[in-house]
Amino acid sequence: MTFETFLLQAFNGLSLFTVLLLMALGLAIVFGLMGVINMAHGELMAMGAYATYATAGVFARLLPGAMGLFFVVGIVAAFIVTFAFGWLMERGMIRFLYRRPLDTLLATWGVSLILQQVFRHAFGPKDVTVPTVSWLQGAVEALPGVSLPLSRLFIVLLALLVTAGVYRLLFGTRFGLRLRAVMQNRAMAGAAGIDTERVDALTFALGCGLAGIAGSSFTMLASTGPVTGQQYVVDTFVVVVFGGVESLLGTVLSSFLIAQMQSTFEFLMSGSMAKATIMLLVIVVLYFRPNGLFAAKVRR
Repeated sequence: MTFETFLLQAFNGLSLFTVLLLMALGLAIVFGLMGVINMAHGELMAMGAYATYATAGVFARLLPGAMGLFFVVGIVAAFIVTFAFGWLMERGMIRFLYRRPLDTLLATWGVSLILQQVFRHAFGPKDVTVPTVSWLQGAVEALPGVSLPLSRLFIVLLALLVTAGVYRLLFGTRFGLRLRAVMQNRAMAGAAGIDTERVDALTFALGCGLAGIAGSSFTMLASTGPVTGQQYVVDTFVVVVFGGVESLLGTVLSSFLIAQMQSTFEFLMSGSMAKATIMLLVIVVLYFRPNGLFAAKVRR
């Protein structure tokens, strides 16, 4: 493998890392902090992608002269749509299923199947593609013969900004303090005057909104179909569990490690063998570190 090929494979892994990271951040909040097994998380990613696709269609019909702005607006729209859907989902179903993981798993799996059919009826069974805005077209020549697409560089930057924003929200705001208090000791948080139900709804909605941003970013990498989310939801659960379900830093490092391994293994072997090899490595690591590779040590 030449150095140029190695660099391209590393960058491909970095592109996959951005999608896994944005998906895993949302799932780390929903699953890691709240203990909710949300099998519809992948469909929320697809919802964000379709929201971006719909935004592109609206701009093409009504504001063709401002097409350069549609992707930024699409990211915001994807977050708002999935955040609102997540809030309604929590208020209408999830709040009755806390501390019932199997019921939550089955209920959210049913939601995922319903959303897939909704996507088929609304956008058709075929995959749809979002056009690349003019200012993200082209590439940067990092080395002779090695060009890095601007769209993927932008997605990497977006993922880093979102990660920094989530960290700031969780550890630098009053809402983050309330969230962590509720997740650590719900009874004491309620006794201290925190509206635990409101925190639950906003926390679940935030996790869903992050999945929407992941879907919006995904449109710059590949086309979107009704079952696109199912291709990533298992990988996202693996990332969260592998990194440590209560560790934000573990989620980031695990996303990067698994994305780079998958990119490298897919170059050296078939895609199915690459997936199987990664799963085997994850099983071995979890055998010796059941709380996750980067789980923080805390007193229980």
